[in-house]
Amino acid sequence: MNTTTLCPWRMQVHHITQETPDVWTLALIDHDFYRWQAGQFALVRIGNSDEVRAYTLSSTPGQSRFITLTIRYIEQGKGSGWLTRQVKPGDYVWLSDPQGSFSCEQHPASHYLLLAAGCGITPVMSMARWLHSHRPETDVHLIYSVRSPRDVIFAAELQALRPWLKLTIIAEQRPEAPMLAGRLSVEILARQVPDIAQRTVMMCGPQPYMDRAESDVRALGAVQVLREQFTAAAPVEVEDNGVRYHLSSASQQLKSAAFPASWSLLAAMEQHKLPVEAVCRAGVCGCCKTRVVSGDYQTSSTVGLTEEEIAAGYVLACSCQPAGDIELA
Repeated sequence: MNTTTLCPWRMQVHHITQETPDVWTLALIDHDFYRWQAGQFALVRIGNSDEVRAYTLSSTPGQSRFITLTIRYIEQGKGSGWLTRQVKPGDYVWLSDPQGSFSCEQHPASHYLLLAAGCGITPVMSMARWLHSHRPETDVHLIYSVRSPRDVIFAAELQALRPWLKLTIIAEQRPEAPMLAGRLSVEILARQVPDIAQRTVMMCGPQPYMDRAESDVRALGAVQVLREQFTAAAPVEVEDNGVRYHLSSASQQLKSAAFPASWSLLAAMEQHKLPVEAVCRAGVCGCCKTRVVSGDYQTSSTVGLTEEEIAAGYVLACSCQPAGDIELA
């Protein structure tokens, strides 16, 4: 499957809005009928390349003329760099079908606790708008963590949803009233959301934030906890019959690194900080394409790889299971 097949929806950029010093929203005109659910994401083709990246559809179905992508610029990030530095109104971008199950439409509840940090607000904002419009009887409390007041994305919209939306903003630096100071903690959760055990918790943000938040909400009795994964979870330290394999890369200062036999190649590379990009982690987007010089392995997907690349030893790291020592180009 090539990127044209993977991202068949062509949309034109109508306008671009700067949300914060490093976040922009692209408003796209959908000339067809693109159907998605609040909270879902799409893969976006990057320029004319065969690479794609995943971004939340930050607009809400039925509530906007446009389909929007809200993107934080990351230095040396190919996807965010192209979308926030090169794309301009009138240009076209190509999207995949909507993807993901992180949606309030798929997980209905009478009481929600929405947790977001940084750009993790994008699917949460989409769901908050949808719930306000379609299920106004729903009790929704949002706790949003940011670096500073100027980093609050969708600030005006969040305030407009009050008092229906119970909103708590936590700023790590220079908080402004009525913001809380510091970081999300079990103490803040217990104080702000005393009925947390009765709520469905949905969270999105950096991996360490979600790891800590999930531990805290479960400690307070939350049972239904859902999280959007933008990065891989830390691999679990397990071994298969005591066997450990080794990964070596001649181009890296890290010459040899051990990892458990049960890990994928992607998990091993990320654990040992070898350069690799991953989006879907399911053998679909092709971002984690990696060349294996030698070693035995099995693969469960070759989507996006040409016959020539496969013959040259390229694999999708997320779908590659090493069967012994393996060497990368």
